Amino acid sequence: MAGEQPTRAAGRDVPTALTRYRVMANVVGVLLIALIFVAVPLKHFADVPGPVAVLGTAHGWLYGLFFLATVDLALRAKWSLKGFAITVIAGTVPVLSFFAERRATATMRAGERV
Repeated sequence: MAGEQPTRAAGRDVPTALTRYRVMANVVGVLLIALIFVAVPLKHFADVPGPVAVLGTAHGWLYGLFFLATVDLALRAKWSLKGFAITVIAGTVPVLSFFAERRATATMRAGERV
């Protein structure tokens, strides 16, 4: 019908979705590095379990938001299923998440499909 807006903006909101994805990818990446390389050694070598509980919980919740941001971007930018899966899985590997974020951003900015 005339005057109705589509339920999803066709490509118009991709830059905003990309920004959300980039922020969440970097936040989750930093938390995962802190968890694996700081909190876990503290727990096992110094018997200090607090940081693992805090960083582990924060990383878990924020990874959920990262996943949603990635789904949103993938749908808006019409990513391939393979590109989406690789990007989401990379978010679970310390340091690799930064490379995946850079690759996805560069690919998107070049106007290509991830």
